[in-house]
Amino acid sequence: MKNEYDFSKGERGRFFKPDVKLNLPIYLDKDIESWFTEKAKAKGIEVQQLVNQLLRKDISLFNEIIE
Repeated sequence: MKNEYDFSKGERGRFFKPDVKLNLPIYLDKDIESWFTEKAKAKGIEVQQLVNQLLRKDISLFNEIIE
């Protein structure tokens, strides 16, 4: 790594994109991932779809409790 870098020709904000939506990965423990994979396969859907369905139900239940 250099001691000094020349930013004199740099352009502020060149790569900034305010409307970009980041999809952050979520990592499951192996046993949980296996369980979801098995259940999703049995239902004929993707794991992501199954996880989203379950999370939506949990959110709905949680909202009923706190309201």
